[in-house]
Amino acid sequence: MLLKRLTEARGISGNEKEVREIIINEIKDYVDDIKVDKIGNIIAYKKGEVDTPKLMIAAHMDEVGLMITRIEDSGLLRFTCVGGIDQRVLVSKPVIVGNKKINGVIGAKPFHLQKRTEWKKALDYKELYIDIGVSSKDEAEKLVKPGEYASFLSEYVKFGDNLVKAKSLDDRVGCNILIDILKTKKKLSIYGVFTVMEEIGLVGAGPAAYGIEPDIGVVLEGTTCSDVPGIEGHLQATELGKGPAISVMDRTTIFNKDLRKLIIDIAKKNNIPYQLRKTTFGGNDSGKIHLAKGGAVTATISVPCRYIHSPISVMSKDDYANAEKLLNLFIDDIEKGGFNNEF
Repeated sequence: MLLKRLTEARGISGNEKEVREIIINEIKDYVDDIKVDKIGNIIAYKKGEVDTPKLMIAAHMDEVGLMITRIEDSGLLRFTCVGGIDQRVLVSKPVIVGNKKINGVIGAKPFHLQKRTEWKKALDYKELYIDIGVSSKDEAEKLVKPGEYASFLSEYVKFGDNLVKAKSLDDRVGCNILIDILKTKKKLSIYGVFTVMEEIGLVGAGPAAYGIEPDIGVVLEGTTCSDVPGIEGHLQATELGKGPAISVMDRTTIFNKDLRKLIIDIAKKNNIPYQLRKTTFGGNDSGKIHLAKGGAVTATISVPCRYIHSPISVMSKDDYANAEKLLNLFIDDIEKGGFNNEF
């Protein structure tokens, strides 16, 4: 299954090679042109019968993870976080380390030796280390070097009521949907862009959009789902099983109201469940796409994911399927001239 392969692949920001190779192999027979730019974005072009408006659909390949910074004399590895990670989830998690894919586990000072004051706070990553099962710096240096990455070891598993748990659902769900779109015959020409380094500041999307100069940009992503006990309703960005989420605003973009209305109207007309993303924290590649060159109007269609930016996220396969269905119908509408931007 493609989503299983995508989520289990290693693709921490700046190290997306495994994911990039999977995507290129999947789409190469379905698009008219594939280019990998200087920073690693995949820019795929699928030519249709209609070239305007120029549509760019983006999903980011990278995931959050760890980078090795130092090797202790004991052979234990010190690390830093790449992207936003809740440090409370790190202790005892299994990881895959370095180019040689060494098994490791994140460790900390034993609980029994911690001071009572330490029990009351999450351990900072500076207090943690990765144990790869060696007993000296020399042994460790034969296996891994500072600057190499460590990714969470997490298997794709189906469970519960049509749910999936896996790492990096943000944003391999978007990558999978975009791959499916590029495999589908459309009248409208499409630029499908798989971006790099979104998690460390939306790095890839800007250069890609600058070269394409899209009229419309659509971002596909996995987004925060906080429908859990202890979270007040107005702080629950999205809810699992309530359909794809459509963004109104985040810290980098106020999304185009007409484009959002069109997406909502399509959802209503076709009985596709949807929800508005109720919070404005965070951002995505839209923040760079809508600023590129002459600018572009943008929208985001998201799949809600619980426990995002952790070793295991959870999504509903129904939300995923409805997000893909909604995007397909949106493209069909755009190619018929269904979008009229008014200020």
